[in-house]
Amino acid sequence: MTATAAYFARARTDGRDWLVEADEPLAGLQLRSGGELPGIVATPALLEMVRKARRYGLKLARAIRAQDGREQVTAWVEIEPEADGEGCTIGIANWHATALPPADAAMADARRVAIERQVAEMSVRLGPDQQVIAVECDSEELEGIAARLRASRGERWTDLIQLDLDDGPGEPLDWRLLDGTRISIPGSSRHWKAVLLPLGPRPEKAGFELLLVADEPPAEQPPVAAKAEPRTIFDAAMGREIAPVLRQPIARIIANAETIRTQLAGPVAEEYSKYAADIATAGEHLLALIDDLTDLEVVESDTFDTAPDTIDLADVARRAAGILGVRAQERAIEIHAPGEDDSIPAVGEFRRVLQILLNLLGNALRYAPEGSHVRLIVERNDGRAQVTVADQGPGLSADQQAKVFEKFERLGRSGDGGSGLGLYISRRLARAMAGELSVESTPGEGARFTLDLPSFEERRTKPR
Repeated sequence: MTATAAYFARARTDGRDWLVEADEPLAGLQLRSGGELPGIVATPALLEMVRKARRYGLKLARAIRAQDGREQVTAWVEIEPEADGEGCTIGIANWHATALPPADAAMADARRVAIERQVAEMSVRLGPDQQVIAVECDSEELEGIAARLRASRGERWTDLIQLDLDDGPGEPLDWRLLDGTRISIPGSSRHWKAVLLPLGPRPEKAGFELLLVADEPPAEQPPVAAKAEPRTIFDAAMGREIAPVLRQPIARIIANAETIRTQLAGPVAEEYSKYAADIATAGEHLLALIDDLTDLEVVESDTFDTAPDTIDLADVARRAAGILGVRAQERAIEIHAPGEDDSIPAVGEFRRVLQILLNLLGNALRYAPEGSHVRLIVERNDGRAQVTVADQGPGLSADQQAKVFEKFERLGRSGDGGSGLGLYISRRLARAMAGELSVESTPGEGARFTLDLPSFEERRTKPR
């Protein structure tokens, strides 16, 4: 190793890759990164170099980057294994430390929203006046509240759920004051809060999403007794037993990984933050797969049916655009939704139509190039109500269009976490509502997926 004077700081590790001696500022970085002195090297890039040098008996030299909760550091590091092979000496030069930039408030808020959605055990779609529109519940503890909300569609949710507010009944509160409010759930020993999320920049027109989030995970359930009869691959086990058991722990894993990634619980090295991001992404993909398999079980059941009602297809399209607006902004993609004055009455189940449009729009955002446009076009055609999702992506060949609605078909794509079930399920849902889902595309010119449903006029004039 070169002369001592050439180094800004020196350090030494032992055969366990513990940092046993260190000059400042490396000693301070070790402690601020959550390590101890003596203790295992806490900077991932430095630890990797130390392990390689010790195991292979090689002298290594390169620049590394690290960060703690305050600074981002770059330095030139030279590591030389000791003759006995039990440790290494470290020399550091060209140490540069710069203050970390302040966190972006908008991105931090988007991450908070993503975490809340993952751990929520009930989601309620609300209208502009916070009236109940649709309810999704994943918790047995909340089934009573969910049933009450479903039976009271059109009423304000604050009239149906007990809020732990100091003030008594009075004028309706602004949604910002209701966000984070503690609520009481009869029969539940856990502590709950209401998370109120505006849909789009103008919630007074687009509405809100209400999430019920618990501070504690649910109590462990007793094991389910084995059944004597054999099961087929997609029987009721996925929906009734496996999916609810898996969904909550996976959501907690995602939430904890996001907490680490965003350093909400304290500073971590940049490499650890990236690892946590990979864990969160993998968890989200697994959760989406569970949802797809559950939906697959439902739509392939012999008893599956929908609950058609009169809906406004333009309104559903605007809601889908509002829900995925943040994802579009992250990729600089502009969504052109129907205008507030557009209205296309149709016959379908609101929840299922929204599910189809979220799938189509999510696919468009995933595969369209950054900086492009995605359009949601509503129209009447031959007495039918139609909504088309048109993107500027790579498009589909004739062979791909023939396969795109098949089960588990991903058209050769890999690495995007998709299950190949979304479009298959969406077409099954469309046909269950006496509708159709089709695609038109030319390679290099994007794709147009069209959902066709009976119009309100068609239902009214159809003989019974």
